[in-house]
Amino acid sequence: MKDLYSIGDVARRTGLSVSAIRFYADEGVVAPTGLTEGGFRRYDVLAIARLELVRTLRDLGAGLDDIRRVLAAETTLHDLAVTHLRLVEDQLRQFRARRAVLRTIVRQHTTTEQVSLMRKLVSMSDDDRDRLINQFWEFVTDGLDVHPSYVERLHSRRPHLPEEPSAEQLEAWIELAEIVQDEEFRTALRDFFHRTFGTEQGKLMASPEMMARVERHRQLLLEAQASHQAGVPADSPQARDIAERVAAGSAELTAAMTGEHDVGRARRSIVEFDRNGRAAQSLANVTGLKLLTRYHRLVATVNGTAKPDPDRAAAIREWMAAALRQGA
Repeated sequence: MKDLYSIGDVARRTGLSVSAIRFYADEGVVAPTGLTEGGFRRYDVLAIARLELVRTLRDLGAGLDDIRRVLAAETTLHDLAVTHLRLVEDQLRQFRARRAVLRTIVRQHTTTEQVSLMRKLVSMSDDDRDRLINQFWEFVTDGLDVHPSYVERLHSRRPHLPEEPSAEQLEAWIELAEIVQDEEFRTALRDFFHRTFGTEQGKLMASPEMMARVERHRQLLLEAQASHQAGVPADSPQARDIAERVAAGSAELTAAMTGEHDVGRARRSIVEFDRNGRAAQSLANVTGLKLLTRYHRLVATVNGTAKPDPDRAAAIREWMAAALRQGA
């Protein structure tokens, strides 16, 4: 005869309370294996195992009807897990969205109207987010007289919120969605682009040929960055070679815009670079560049890519300056 256990023993083995075990019996989820002459419930090992499964499924959020179907083999445990995994993931997304809104409220002086707006922003669909960014860039580039490929390049700089974003990514999206709808921000950035590219030299800067040169120069700077991060000494031939090629690339860019090709001047501009110097300060004071940098930083956070880092850029320039000084 198989062993039978009292309801108290079952409670100790399963971690369920006696009242919970009685409840599951009364609800027809796990019936006792038998009754004593005095009417006391007894459970065998199989019933105990079923009760342990019930406890686990309940902890995972399963309802009694779902559990009954699993125990009656009307549905599989795998199918139930798939269904509840979807529910849990949906709840996690909602919790992350709520946390992002709450953290933004704590960090800012948020009005009641802004709370409602932020909730809508984090709940936007991919299509809604795309539409919002499209409207922003259409406004900013409206009437901009440059090559169409440059306008397309600007439009391509957009956020792509992942399916399971972090709290930081959601907070960045909230801020980004707010600024692209802010009339002052949109207008200031549009004015910046129209001022910058409203001249013949500006149009030249936005031409496909110039963009190709800029991209080649960007690759050189990425090579310098990788070497600096890898710990290549500034007094090494490798560092000197990279710095010389960056100077030559800078001279080519200047020549394309002004017609004056002067590698020596480009080299001196690197050697004399000062982290806190006049050039850095003048760039920092350009409102349009600050706004554009803010936009790119938020997009990078949302997309999970590297953010613009002025300190890192300055460190690389100093590394190249030291490399060029070694050969002076």
